[in-house]
Amino acid sequence: MVGRASLRAAVKSLCRNSGSSVASRQQIVVRVNSKLKTSAFAASHSAAPARRLQNSKLARLVPALLDWFAKNARDLPWRRTRDPYAIWVSEIMLQQTQVKTVIPYWERWLRELPTFAAVAKAGPNKIHKLWEGLGYYTRARNLQWAAKQIMEKHGGKFPRNFDDVLALPGVGRYTAGAICSIAFSQPTPILDGNVIRVLTRIFGIAGNPKEKETNARLWKLAEALVLNAGGARLRRAQTSFTKSPTNHKKRHGPTESRPTENTNHSFLNQSLMELGALVCTPRNPQCGVCPVKKLCVALRENRVNELPDLGKREAATARRFVAFVAEQNGRFLVRQRPAGVVNAHLWEFPNVEILNGKSDPKLLAKNILGAKPPKLQPLCTVIHSITRYRITLEAFRAQLRETSHTNSSKMGIWKTPAQMQQLAFTAAHKKLASAAFDCILSAR
Repeated sequence: MVGRASLRAAVKSLCRNSGSSVASRQQIVVRVNSKLKTSAFAASHSAAPARRLQNSKLARLVPALLDWFAKNARDLPWRRTRDPYAIWVSEIMLQQTQVKTVIPYWERWLRELPTFAAVAKAGPNKIHKLWEGLGYYTRARNLQWAAKQIMEKHGGKFPRNFDDVLALPGVGRYTAGAICSIAFSQPTPILDGNVIRVLTRIFGIAGNPKEKETNARLWKLAEALVLNAGGARLRRAQTSFTKSPTNHKKRHGPTESRPTENTNHSFLNQSLMELGALVCTPRNPQCGVCPVKKLCVALRENRVNELPDLGKREAATARRFVAFVAEQNGRFLVRQRPAGVVNAHLWEFPNVEILNGKSDPKLLAKNILGAKPPKLQPLCTVIHSITRYRITLEAFRAQLRETSHTNSSKMGIWKTPAQMQQLAFTAAHKKLASAAFDCILSAR
């Protein structure tokens, strides 16, 4: 049966065609249903060639990607295991961070915190110290929060269900898909920057991937690829990573997957990421060695450098800070950043942002340190970026009188270099600490 509005429109159409409005309701409904079915049949058959073409392309893409990955995949430490704990930690660390940066952090983290229980029980300073220099510290706090949930809700075992993984703090759709496919060989799609770049170029997708319609299309393609991977046959033997300098298996026990388990879903997703990282790069892509260049719409239409269309990049905002390195008797004044701000809970030297473009360092020092230093000396300047901000940090050595530190306890805590090395500092202030140790203490 059809809806009332559709029926009314169809009746008018049928009456115009027949020249008469005399017909029973049953006759009208039969005619309407017949007309709607004919229209649907025509629409489906007009779209069928496009679907067949896409399915044919997917069928060719999957084995090409899997074969290429089997031969060219990098031997990364987290690829030598199927332990979901190790894979989860790697995926969280790899968010917004390059592989070469992550490797030593991942290895140190697993040495210090080899289990979910160890992460859940660790003190906040240990968590931040292990993450020091990796940036985006909310990831570390979410990692510990998720470990506590795994201990409480899942009996200390990483959940295998996609929705349960997605519910963990710090885990989005991409990360959940990556973990489930790599650790458990489930056909869960992934879509990160590398995969977006690969898919938009191969399929010639011009829309902005951030827009809802384009993003949904990309997720649908990623899902179709990983689903197609299940039955794919490889011309080469599947990749096997056997080196283990970090002795991961000894710490974590045997891997959960049997050697005979199909790993196509895992390798398909990893092949997309790997292709985007090594070949289909943002600048100067190596199209000549791409395993799927014959299927790439962007290459055929000379649009490789145009895709993906990410829109106009937001200009960086300049910000300026002044920091003071106060030292007395081999100790330095430092403070801990409060909760709820960027780089929360990390340590730093007393500092202030300059908002009006002009400043008197001595007056700033008095307000921050609680005492006006008789002498200020330029120490160093650190330029760095946090998200969309380009930050200039000017540091001064502040020489305080012997009694000044008794009035500055509210401004920070006096720490020796050995004590400071146990604390987690922001990247910029860690550079200030090194400069302070080199220039101030070594001069004595």
